[in-house]
Amino acid sequence: MKILHIDSSSTGNASVSRQLTAALVRELRDQNPAAEVIYRDLAADAPGHLGGELLQALRPAPGHLAAESVREELALTDTMLDEFLTADVVVVGAPMYNFSIPSQLKAWLDRLAQPGRTFRYTASGPEGLAGGKKIFVVSSRGGMYAGTALESLDHQESYLKTIFGFFGITNVEVLRAEGVAMGPEGRDRALEQALSHARALAADYEAVSA
Repeated sequence: MKILHIDSSSTGNASVSRQLTAALVRELRDQNPAAEVIYRDLAADAPGHLGGELLQALRPAPGHLAAESVREELALTDTMLDEFLTADVVVVGAPMYNFSIPSQLKAWLDRLAQPGRTFRYTASGPEGLAGGKKIFVVSSRGGMYAGTALESLDHQESYLKTIFGFFGITNVEVLRAEGVAMGPEGRDRALEQALSHARALAADYEAVSA
């Protein structure tokens, strides 16, 4: 089994999402000792956002030659795509920043959204090409959103489910810690509940995969 472990929080050791992705990957490896793990820290080594030259190089017109300045970015895109496409399980650390996701996580997803690789357009509409893998979205939020009057402000989990679904991935599970900015007790409670959930998710995945 190959696990792709993605972190995107900018808060380092203080990050709840980083603690939870590490715990979930550890639990998955305990269940699958032979698993290979590829780790990518999108905050420490952030991919560039899509500029005009890079976007044109990724969606080239006939006869277009990529400029030397973007060839490194194209090679990085290919590496990221290969990591994603060959993974059986992807663990994505996704803290909520201003009701959405960190820009570096969005930049990574923009690199994955490649026609002919993760999706294609057909006569009957778009078709995802990256199905058959499991995605764990590790979601951390300062406030409480799920099942509350503020749920409509969620452009974090909803966006991630949408784009992975567009890639053809329907097996998406959310590991969520909410209220982590609502005082020390709220943070500790959210983290404890999420860690317990991580253990359950890893055990359930092993049971289904066995």
